Amino acid sequence: MERRGRMAKTSAGQTHQSPVSKRERRPSMFEKESYAQILRERLRESFHDVQYVEPPFDDSIADLGKEWKSALAKLKFANSYRMEPLKKFQAHSVEIKIQQILKDSLKDVKYDDKAFSHLSLELADRILAAVKEFAYHRYKFIIKVLFIQKTGQAIHIASRWIWDVAWDSWVEAKHETESYLALVLVFALYCE
Repeated sequence: MERRGRMAKTSAGQTHQSPVSKRERRPSMFEKESYAQILRERLRESFHDVQYVEPPFDDSIADLGKEWKSALAKLKFANSYRMEPLKKFQAHSVEIKIQQILKDSLKDVKYDDKAFSHLSLELADRILAAVKEFAYHRYKFIIKVLFIQKTGQAIHIASRWIWDVAWDSWVEAKHETESYLALVLVFALYCE
């Protein structure tokens, strides 16, 4: 009797049977390892803003019966295809805020090159926090803080960027004393 299935001949004239491929079964939603896969597939097919919490599959957390912590939550958003910002970067208002921070931070400070290395990092962090309070969505900020000692020298500072003239911008603010000049440059780059 002949077996059903595909028969293939080898070089010696013998025949052997190749296995018939089975269709893979769909993963069940109740299996731990396939739950995340199903969610990823549904997210990939979606075109709306989607937000979900991926459950932790660590049995020790599940056994304790604790609520899922926000640290375990992963937010996933679908593309919005937005090509322009909701609110354009307003250089004048940011410049006023930076000038106020410089005035408050450097009013009684004398020039010290060792102290200024730490102070420049601290000022950059404060300025970044102040600029982020304006809530410019999808903007990336680059902040440069320069301290220049006044010793009768001339200095030229230049920056070159490739950017979109319509949405990207920059701000300059300076604070001058008898012994030094503090210069802050803030570059705002819109990321589509």
